[in-house]
Amino acid sequence: MRSHVLLTSVMVALSLAACGGGGGGGGYSEATQRPPPIADTSGASGVAEPEPEPEPEAEAEAEAELIDDRLVFATEASTARFLAQATFGATPTDLNDHTGTSISAWFRAEMDAPPADYLGMLDDYQARLAYIEFNPWNEAATTFAFWRQAIGGEDQLRQRMVYALSQLLVVSNAGGDQLTDIPEAVAYHQQLLTQHAFGNYRDLLEAITWSPGMGFYLTYMGNQKGDATTGRMPDENYARELLQLFTLGLVALNPDGSPRRDSSGDVVELYDNRDITGLARVFTGLDRTVTYEDGGEDPEVLASWRQPMVVYPELHSPLEKTFLSLTIPAGTSAEDSITMALDHIIEHPNVGPFVARQLVQRFTTSDPDPAYVARVAAAFDRGRYPLPDGGTVGDGRKGDLAATLAAILLDPENFEPGRPARFGKLREPVLRLTQWARAFKVSTLTPEYTTELWDLSAPSLFGQHPFRAPSVFNFYRPGFTPPGTESGALGMTVPELQITNAASIPGYNNTMSFFIFGRTADAELDEYRQLAAFAEVDFDPALARSSFIPDYSRETALADDVPALLAHLDTLLTGGQLSDTTIAMLQDYVSEIPLTDDDNSGRELRAMIAINLIMSAPDYWVQR
Repeated sequence: MRSHVLLTSVMVALSLAACGGGGGGGGYSEATQRPPPIADTSGASGVAEPEPEPEPEAEAEAEAELIDDRLVFATEASTARFLAQATFGATPTDLNDHTGTSISAWFRAEMDAPPADYLGMLDDYQARLAYIEFNPWNEAATTFAFWRQAIGGEDQLRQRMVYALSQLLVVSNAGGDQLTDIPEAVAYHQQLLTQHAFGNYRDLLEAITWSPGMGFYLTYMGNQKGDATTGRMPDENYARELLQLFTLGLVALNPDGSPRRDSSGDVVELYDNRDITGLARVFTGLDRTVTYEDGGEDPEVLASWRQPMVVYPELHSPLEKTFLSLTIPAGTSAEDSITMALDHIIEHPNVGPFVARQLVQRFTTSDPDPAYVARVAAAFDRGRYPLPDGGTVGDGRKGDLAATLAAILLDPENFEPGRPARFGKLREPVLRLTQWARAFKVSTLTPEYTTELWDLSAPSLFGQHPFRAPSVFNFYRPGFTPPGTESGALGMTVPELQITNAASIPGYNNTMSFFIFGRTADAELDEYRQLAAFAEVDFDPALARSSFIPDYSRETALADDVPALLAHLDTLLTGGQLSDTTIAMLQDYVSEIPLTDDDNSGRELRAMIAINLIMSAPDYWVQR
């Protein structure tokens, strides 16, 4: 059996409960011939139909099988595997409806699905409150909206892209002096990511640049021009992070994402502090439409957080702005300066591989092969990607995110039966929870009544919570190489294992056990009653007890036949990735759970324990 480096490292991490190892990347480097186009009859908008190309005279049998796998969801297991990458998890209905159908048609349908309305969801939650300012319910409203959309939303592919982009273009309500008390700003950020998820990265950069949430989080909201008399200089925070974290990185990259080196073998630094100083002048003079801080519930104040910032010309730097070999002339307005700066940055050759590698990490593999990165970066740069059935995604502009996402998910390496041992990623805790909720059709999707979901960011829980990263550097660094592991010894990057440690492993297991065993049905509600009273929101105990209850009817019906139960769960949860050894161990353990004659309690217990054990197993944690 092929050695799986990532799996080995995760097993070490789980057994020692110490920060360590984990996976991704592959060695597939040859360009694979695109399959011959097939006429598209879906009628989906925005898809160009190229003229059919002749099929190569000779094509290896393995490549023919690869093409077939990219054309359709071939089996329930392959459907579940793909949807675990592309969505927040497959539902039983997904497996039934999509298996045997066109992957390209699915992709187009997802692009056309109506997008979520995060500002509308915030309005709905706030309408239930007697007051807003410093209200814990209000502070958690964007979290409620995320869980609702991730688990029950129809725009699954779009929201997975939103979640990925939220870890690249970070705005956080993590507490402290952050956006905890300003859900309007976070909801607006969620809305912008949703709006541009299949759009253009250049347009998204512009939208977030004008966003009050980003302006507050990276401290350039209210940024003023320099003053030679007082020595005041423009705030450089956003200028630095725009280059370092959002677009270029620190050093010059080759098209495959590897560092470019000079004749001496040294990496090539892209910019110095003079460039940051020049770029910082661009982002002066921006502030909210209402700048006074009193009246936290004043409609004008609240509205100012959910719309673009405006320019206060007297605060914008009139000086020349020089960075990255571009000089914006003195006297250029803020609006024109921002446009010129972003236009210049997006054309830098680093942007494609820099963004491509991080998005690959969020969807398919933690340590992507350079050739894989190069193919995705090429799609980003071209702004187009050919779907397996011959259609095309993208409008031809550099930075097209739909084309980039298609290139990530539909890359031949992701479908290659003999994927390299390094290929794969550690499932993020948040995605494990959403997958469980979707796989078992949780009832009454009311996260506001489930306080366990309000904040999972503590290291003793998940160490991760949507839109609540501890800093602009996200939950983990894309270049994290876990020390003391086989993966680390090989120089593999495994970001997710930066939050996998002695606290988060049992924290995840305990949290998942709470949900898997349906404990919201008998949870202690006194603390929540007090919270609801403080928030002055209506409290419905029945709704609280019915929230997030799983439906195990299918699993209970299979419980008499343990091998059939495990085969079903293996398909649904792992895409058929459980090893023979793991299945044998599970079968021995689950079979020992006695059945009862008078009711289904024994059968349901078998199902719950099997699910709990699988979702705690290294075979499951590693998504390949």
